[in-house]
Amino acid sequence: MARIVVPEAEAFLDKEIKVLNKGFVRLVDYMGGDARIVQSARVSYGDGTKTIREDASLIGYLLRNKHTSPFEQVVFTFHIKTPIFVARQWVRHRTARMNEISGRYSVMADEFYVPENVDIRPQNKLNKQGRADDVLKSEIKNEFLTSLESDQAAVYSRYETYLKNDISRELARVNLPLSLYTQFYWQIDLHNLLHFLRLRLDPHAQKEIRVYGEALAQCAKVVAPIAYQAFEEHVMNSVTLSASEALEVRRAITADNITLSEMLKQKFLIS
Repeated sequence: MARIVVPEAEAFLDKEIKVLNKGFVRLVDYMGGDARIVQSARVSYGDGTKTIREDASLIGYLLRNKHTSPFEQVVFTFHIKTPIFVARQWVRHRTARMNEISGRYSVMADEFYVPENVDIRPQNKLNKQGRADDVLKSEIKNEFLTSLESDQAAVYSRYETYLKNDISRELARVNLPLSLYTQFYWQIDLHNLLHFLRLRLDPHAQKEIRVYGEALAQCAKVVAPIAYQAFEEHVMNSVTLSASEALEVRRAITADNITLSEMLKQKFLIS
């Protein structure tokens, strides 16, 4: 099979998806698509899937049963612009290739992340790594935003002064804050991209990286729509039971003579 071209993806290339106040996600290039997943799987399973419906069934079967290697045949290259603190969460996913702008060689731009007023919330008392849903007083939020912007401007002004005084770029940058925007190219296969999305689209993920996950998901959908639909069906919107939970379900079904779907609705409030 020749190089796979997905018309919807071709139209999506190099279009900036705006994220946060100054960030973006761009799909720079892609290799493969749903057809490549099916073609790769046929090497193991032989011919036998010839229609889109059969292809969708095969892709669903592969994802449901964690036969992930065919999904690694689909590759994405992204251009990302994001605050440094988001990038530091990003690089924890070590199953990709990244090349980031270097403050040793380049003068960093005067671009900082400033959160929306509505996103400024107190520390969650139960979840040590996240925000609570409670609302802060307006004066507290306004003071935070004012001081944040003031600090960012002051630090960047000193950075410019260091450069004018011929301090090396690699030293001048050291006090720049985590809210500064950075840029990088990021290449990843579909299997590992879906793993990234499973974690970063979760409601417990920090909002500032979750919105990047939503932008990446748009790109995944246009390149491999059948695979992404299977991901939503079998991963994102599925329910996983532990051994003890599964045993409890079986006992309840036997005792009450109810269906599995009814039991899941009761236990997990599935509508």
